[in-house]
Amino acid sequence: MKKSNNLKVFIGYDSKETIAYHTCVQSIIENTTVPVSITPLNLKMLSEFSQTQNDGSNDFIYSRFLTPYLCDFKGLAIFLDGDMIINDDLNKLIDFHNKNIAVHVVKHDYKTKFKRKYLEQKNEDYPRKNWSSVIVFNCSHKSNKILTPDLIARSKGSYLHRFSWLKDDQIGELPKTWNHLVHEYSENPKASILHYTLGVPCFEKFNYGPEALIWNNYFSKTIEGFDYNDINKKVI
Repeated sequence: MKKSNNLKVFIGYDSKETIAYHTCVQSIIENTTVPVSITPLNLKMLSEFSQTQNDGSNDFIYSRFLTPYLCDFKGLAIFLDGDMIINDDLNKLIDFHNKNIAVHVVKHDYKTKFKRKYLEQKNEDYPRKNWSSVIVFNCSHKSNKILTPDLIARSKGSYLHRFSWLKDDQIGELPKTWNHLVHEYSENPKASILHYTLGVPCFEKFNYGPEALIWNNYFSKTIEGFDYNDINKKVI
């Protein structure tokens, strides 16, 4: 396994899903074996980016493509949706690096079993659905240098999420275990990344199955050592 001196990880952040973000971070801290810098893609922090699109189900649906720009188009970086548990060492993704490949993704080919996801949002099928939820960016690749804040702000979601700025042979493939779609695919609690794409288990509707137990375990560790009653007394 190749070793990274400092693994750069960007995670989608949405105030509606704060609990998911922090639980994802907890899983990274517990399983990653090299120093890791974690950046939340919070729109309030991205002053150079003005998101003009209003068709997204979350705040980071477009900002994820800023990852190479935020890395000054240098080195490797990983983008993750916030509704994930990292069940393995993220540093293993570096082994897939190929200087001729612009991005590595899991190339899902499926139709959803659920027409609604969390908060009753529509869950529509479309080409290359969920390819962009885990992206290993080769930020130095010349084709990724087109990903400026201006281009991303004026591009359609279909152009970005289908990686239309790239040739097909510039899109590398990761094993499916690195973006396992919980409840869409057969149970696999040992998958390297568990993606709760329909909704994290804090939503009662999706709080079932062995993968939900794993999410709840990591969540419990984010609040370990705190007593809710003591906290409430201090707040009051």
